[in-house]
Amino acid sequence: MIRLILALLTAIVYLIGTLPVLLILWLLGKSRPAARDQAARVMIRWVFRVLIKVSGIRVTVIGEERVPGDTAVLYTGNHRSIFDILITYVRSPRICGYVAKKELGSIPLFSLWARYINCLFFDRKDLKEGMKMILEGTEMLKEGKSVFIFPEGTRNKSESDLPLLPFHEGSFRMALKSKCPIVPVAICNTVNVWEAHFPWIRSAHVILEYGDPIYTEELEPSLKKRVGAYVREKTEEMIEKNQKLL
Repeated sequence: MIRLILALLTAIVYLIGTLPVLLILWLLGKSRPAARDQAARVMIRWVFRVLIKVSGIRVTVIGEERVPGDTAVLYTGNHRSIFDILITYVRSPRICGYVAKKELGSIPLFSLWARYINCLFFDRKDLKEGMKMILEGTEMLKEGKSVFIFPEGTRNKSESDLPLLPFHEGSFRMALKSKCPIVPVAICNTVNVWEAHFPWIRSAHVILEYGDPIYTEELEPSLKKRVGAYVREKTEEMIEKNQKLL
């Protein structure tokens, strides 16, 4: 109960207290969009760290040194909890936008912050909108901004972290078009922070592992056609290994 209250108070105070900042960021973005993005990133990373701390989450990170530091990457992670976003965002070494469902883009104040940190919203049922999102994500990657996607397409509500839902192959077109590396991300046990006992937030140990980068240009033609399934296999291998560490 206490953790839930602290997390809610933190989020509410932040969203209301930073209303004047949104105006400043909007004005800054008119002439210096890169500076606006960087300022928004610093502030969001700060509040996410506070939320992780008050929620009692202990994170063990594996393989962070595998993430290329000289280029944008397409992160692909399994999805069990809203905390997946908080935990992975604070680890990103550069500006990183997330692909999210359209409904989140209609939440007041939250949607403004999300756009300032380069989130992409789309309707999963609208094929045309999905293609537009892929093009926008591809341009972001070419500009040097990383993109994080959850290729399962929705939150996995199974009782266990495994098996993963099928990965949508369309999600990987951004990497194929931009020729940026794909970094598989395995996230273990975030469901036990909140979703497994909603509405209460409880302390949990989360394991976050970054896999070896995958360069699509180096893949065999047969793997290029099923890169999503290939990345899914790599992600499941990491999760299976890390479940033993919880």
